[in-house]
Amino acid sequence: MATEFKVPELGEGVSSGTVAGVLVSAGDTVEADQPLLELETGKSVVPVPATTGGTIKEILVKAGDEVKIGQVVLTFDAVGGASEAKTEPATQGETSGDNGSIGPVHQQGLSTGMDDKEDEDAGKNRHLVPPSELSGSNGGSNGAGHQSTLAAVAATSGVSGASVPAAPSVRRLARELGVDLTALKGSGPGGRISFGDVKNAVQTVAAPSGFASGIAAAPLPDFTKWGAVERKPLSGIGRATAEQMARSWATIPHVTQFDKADITELEKLRKQYGKQAEAAGGKLTVTAIIMKVVAGALKKFPQFNASFDVVSNELVLKSYYSIGVAVDTERGLLVPVVRDVERKNIIELAVELNQIAEKARAKKTSLEELQGGTFTITNLGGIGGTAFTPIVNAPEVAILGLSRGGLEPFWNAEKNEFVPRLMLPLSLSYDHRVINGADGARFLRWICQALENPFMIALEG
Repeated sequence: MATEFKVPELGEGVSSGTVAGVLVSAGDTVEADQPLLELETGKSVVPVPATTGGTIKEILVKAGDEVKIGQVVLTFDAVGGASEAKTEPATQGETSGDNGSIGPVHQQGLSTGMDDKEDEDAGKNRHLVPPSELSGSNGGSNGAGHQSTLAAVAATSGVSGASVPAAPSVRRLARELGVDLTALKGSGPGGRISFGDVKNAVQTVAAPSGFASGIAAAPLPDFTKWGAVERKPLSGIGRATAEQMARSWATIPHVTQFDKADITELEKLRKQYGKQAEAAGGKLTVTAIIMKVVAGALKKFPQFNASFDVVSNELVLKSYYSIGVAVDTERGLLVPVVRDVERKNIIELAVELNQIAEKARAKKTSLEELQGGTFTITNLGGIGGTAFTPIVNAPEVAILGLSRGGLEPFWNAEKNEFVPRLMLPLSLSYDHRVINGADGARFLRWICQALENPFMIALEG
C-alpha cells in the first residue's frame, strides 16, 4: 500500500510554501533524510527530506505550486511499512539540508522534546515572541506589526490547556501570544495543532480601527477596458515583504531624520586597507564600516536597540547587537542578520557581509539567518539617490538608510575658500512611540561624527 508524504512542519509561523523544485522522479529509490522537494517559505528556500526510505510512486506537485502544511505532495512505497504518521516530525530539534540550510523542523528557540512542565518553566521569563520572528520576514525581517493584533488576542483568549493535541513548543507559543488552543481546530493528523494554526488564529483577529491593515482594500477596476494587461503573481519573497511592510507601516508611527557625514578621510582609509580585507575574503565597503559604527551607537543609545511590547506597554531592551543588512536579489529583498556585531572587527564584518550576500543570491539563506535582528541597515548608494525614507523592520524600532555619496563644496574659513568634501547622505527612520525627535537627531549625529572621526568608535563605542 502506498504511503502518503505530507508537507511537514517547517518552523514557527510557516503555514505554506511555494515549490521551488522537485528533486526526485517517479520510480526513484530514496533513503531517509534525502531531500525530496525544495520549498520557498517567505524569504528562504527550505529542503524537505524523506522521513523514511522507499520508492517514489507518484509526484502530485510541480515547481511553482503553492502547498500547505499537511498537504500530500507525493506517494511512495515505504521500506519497512512506515506509517503515514511518520511524516509528522517526532522531535523539534532535527536539522536537514546542506550549506547551512535550516531543516523543516529546526528553528531558533523551539522546544527540543521537553515535557509541558519543563517547557513552561523554561518559558517563564521569555519575552513576547514577535510575529515577524515567526514568519521569517526581515528585512530582515521580523514583524512587530502584528503586536496590536496580539493585544486583541490576549484580551479575548484564555490559556491553552495541556490536553490539546499540540507539541510543547506550540503550546508555549500559544501561551506567549495569548491564543486559546482549545478554541482551535488543528490542521495536522488527528487534529494536531501546528505553528501555522496558532499564527492563523492571530492573523484572523481584526486590526484596531484607524490602522490601514484594518481597512478593506477597494477592488481594482477592469483595466482591460483601456488596454492590454498582464498579471504576474508575487513570489514568496515578494508576498512576505509586502505583508511585513504593510504591517510595519500600519502599526508604527514613523519619523525619518536626515543628515550627512563627511567621509573624505574615511574613504582614504577604506582604500588604504581595502586589500587587507580582500586578502581575508571580504570587501571593505562603507556598509561594513558603518555596521561597526552603528553597534557603537546602539550601545550609546540603548532605546534604539529595543522592541516595543504593546501588550504590556514595556520596552524590551536587548543586550546583544545583531544587525540586519538588506541584500538585493533577483527574487526580491532579503535581510540576513549578522550577529554579535560588537564583538567583531571591521575585517571580520566585511568577510561575513560578503558571505551572506553570496548565500542570499544563491538562494541558500536559511530562515534562522533572517531572524533575530535588533537594527537594520539598507544601502542604496550603489544604485543612486540622495535620500529616502526606509520603513522600520518591525519588531525593531529603527532602520538606517545610506544613499550615494558625492563631492560637495565646503567653506574653509581658514583658507577663505570652498574645498571639495565627500558627503554621505543618511536617512534614519524610527518608531516615534519609543524614540523622540531629539534622540533621533543625537543618534544620527553621533553616527556622522564617528564616521568623520573613526577614533570615536574606540573611544566611546
